[in-house]
Amino acid sequence: MEVLTEENINPAFKRIKYEVRGWLEDRSHEIRQELARGDVKPFSEVVIHFGNPQGMGQPPITFFRQVLALLLCPELLNDPGFPQDAKNRAKRILNDMVGHTISSYTSTQGINVVRQDIAHFISQRDGYPAVYEDILLTNGGSEAIEVMMGVVQTGTQDGRGRAGVMIPVPGYGMYKSRLLQHNSYQILYRLDEEKNWALNVTELKRALEEARPHCVPRGLVLINPGNPTGQVLTYENIQEVIKFCAREKLVLFADEVYQDNIHADGAQFYSCKKVLRDLEAEYSEFQLISLHSSAKGCAGECGLRGGYMELVGLSDQVKSRIKTYLSARSCPSTIGQVIMGLVCNPPRPDEESYERFSKERTIIQDSYKKKAKLTTEILNSMEGVKCNEVAGAMYAFPRITLSQRAIEEAKVQGIPPDEFYCWQVLEKTGSYLIPGRAFDMNGSGNHFYFRITILPSEDKFIPMFERLKTFHQDL
Repeated sequence: MEVLTEENINPAFKRIKYEVRGWLEDRSHEIRQELARGDVKPFSEVVIHFGNPQGMGQPPITFFRQVLALLLCPELLNDPGFPQDAKNRAKRILNDMVGHTISSYTSTQGINVVRQDIAHFISQRDGYPAVYEDILLTNGGSEAIEVMMGVVQTGTQDGRGRAGVMIPVPGYGMYKSRLLQHNSYQILYRLDEEKNWALNVTELKRALEEARPHCVPRGLVLINPGNPTGQVLTYENIQEVIKFCAREKLVLFADEVYQDNIHADGAQFYSCKKVLRDLEAEYSEFQLISLHSSAKGCAGECGLRGGYMELVGLSDQVKSRIKTYLSARSCPSTIGQVIMGLVCNPPRPDEESYERFSKERTIIQDSYKKKAKLTTEILNSMEGVKCNEVAGAMYAFPRITLSQRAIEEAKVQGIPPDEFYCWQVLEKTGSYLIPGRAFDMNGSGNHFYFRITILPSEDKFIPMFERLKTFHQDL
């Protein structure tokens, strides 16, 4: 007897779509297997353009891995080969754990000393106090997104009574997926491509007014630096968004996981919380939920699943409800908690590991800056390609002009033109690019988009782009 069927499975499972991962990703893994079997292709490896720094060759930060090693094998605390500051971090964490072991459950919110370190980091970053009670550790940024998109849902699941959340286009597909999961209404607002993907308040107003007959608007998602667009918002732009949310009574969800990835000269990251606190006292009750992750930046620890949320302006009752919701998952991965804490509390200048840490971080940051500039220059040198400056994050999101021949061939194959382009790039160059439609940019006429990362190691970077340029010229 078949109990679970396509007809009776939970509707949320059928609603969710995450188009960054799809048939093209499956094909990329098939090609890797073909290469392993010895099949001859015009490339020697497949480059999958996810935001996966260490998977693309970025080395781990030594200090972070030393502390993890000490926590997982405490007998190494007596090993003279480990620096004292790494041992001190490990001992402090173990002393805060039940049974003094990293394998213990923690509280739902996470390890206290780690949350304290994160609160201190936020205070130093913004110049305003943060308290660890407002910090909730999560299994990566994706769990934080799931919670954020769920907390605003109303009791009404259908019709105009359901919650609406404003999300950017182009924007990270995880927000769309989670809103579909919760059956919330997606209020899509378009970033201004001509102004380097800035947020335009006039566009925010348009999107909000069009959505009002269909939902109860409850929140706005801001991604800064941008994914997939690579922009870094100005202080003034963030301030405009905060004022807009205050006027329209919207919770601001600030996705700031790329805050350590700033590449362009003159660009600077400003957290939403800093800009909020700089405003007048009338914004003292403004509600903001921000998230950060250990997956990006110089850490690049994607698979360890470290992340946190900071809850600003929420009542004790609401914070208690969020905590109770998370308690059903017991606690986040302790390894993820630790790596998130280390990202926020790296070696200080007066500590033994600082010189090595600083050197490793500088090498990674300098490489990012170099590759971000090269990516912008190379893409704009290609005929029919226009790309805004990669000012931050890890991605470029160029607009491409496809020939009518390519568009007709896509039609013959029964797939959209941007997917056809990315498929052909994969088959002929080994690079798996993400089609623009995965970010709600379906293209029009003969103009389409794709996302590419700046992550491949420098020895593979130029050859990768040379293959792409040759393919593009011949298409």
